[in-house]
Amino acid sequence: MLPVVAILSFNKLAPIESLAWSTFFSSIFFAVVVTVRGNWREVKNKSALKDILWLTFFVGLVFYVLLYTGLKRTSPGNAIIIGLTQVFFSYVLFHLWRKEFIPKQHITGAFLIMIGAGIVLYPNTTDFRVGDVLVLAAAFVAPFGNFFQQRARKKVSSETILFLRSLISSIVLLVFIYGFGGASPVNALKQSFWYLITTGVVLFGITKILWVEGIHRISVTKASALAGIQPVVTLTFAWLILSQAPTLWQIFSFVPMFFGIILLSKNLADGDGEPLG
Repeated sequence: MLPVVAILSFNKLAPIESLAWSTFFSSIFFAVVVTVRGNWREVKNKSALKDILWLTFFVGLVFYVLLYTGLKRTSPGNAIIIGLTQVFFSYVLFHLWRKEFIPKQHITGAFLIMIGAGIVLYPNTTDFRVGDVLVLAAAFVAPFGNFFQQRARKKVSSETILFLRSLISSIVLLVFIYGFGGASPVNALKQSFWYLITTGVVLFGITKILWVEGIHRISVTKASALAGIQPVVTLTFAWLILSQAPTLWQIFSFVPMFFGIILLSKNLADGDGEPLG
C-alpha cells in the first residue's frame, strides 16, 4: 500500500515533505513502543549508534528520498515491481561479494529477476521515465542499509533501531525543507494529515515491526518469498483507488520476477530487504 498512499499525499505535498512528516509520525509511534517495552536504556548504547547512523543514511535518507522522488514520476505498479530487484542486489552484496559458490538455481533466479526488471523498463526506451530509474537506484542502495541494520540488531532491539532511524531522518529532512523555504502551507498539511498518519504509523511503523518480528519466527528465506506477492497487492489497490489498471508489461514482468525471488530465496540467509510496502 505504501506507493498508493504516498502518491495520494502528493496531491498537496511535495514528495520529500510527505516523506519527512510520515517519518516524523513513525518516530512518535516507535517512541511509544520503546516506552511500553522499557527499552530507553538501549538508546544510549554507543556500540550500536555507528551502525544505526549508517543505516539511517542509506535507508532512512537515500533509499526513501530516491523512492519518494521516483514515485512522483512513475506508477505504483512499476515502483513495486522494480523494487523486487532488492532481492537481486542483496544477493550480489551478501553472496557474490563473499565469493561463495553460486548454485545454478541462484544464477537462474538472478537472471529471471533482471528479465522482469528489463520488461518494466523496456517502455522507457521510447518514453523515458526517470521515476523507474530512481526506484531502481533505491533498490540498489537498500542492501547496504540492511547490512548495518543486521549488525545493529545484534546489539539493540528492532524498535530502538527504528526509533532512532526515524527520528534522525525526520529531523534532517525537516531541517532541509524548512531551511530552504520549501515548506507547504499549513492547510496543505492538514489536508494530507491522515495520509501522513497512515504512512507513519501503519506503513512505516506497524508493518516494520511485523517484518522484523516475523523473521524471528520464520526463516528469511520464507519471508523473502512471501514478500514477492507485494506487486499483486499494489497493482490491485492502484487499480481500485487510483484507477490505474495494470499494464501488460507489468503483468508479464511480475511472472519471471516472482519465480526468480523463489529461486534466490533458497538457502538465502542474509540480506533481508527493506520492503516497499
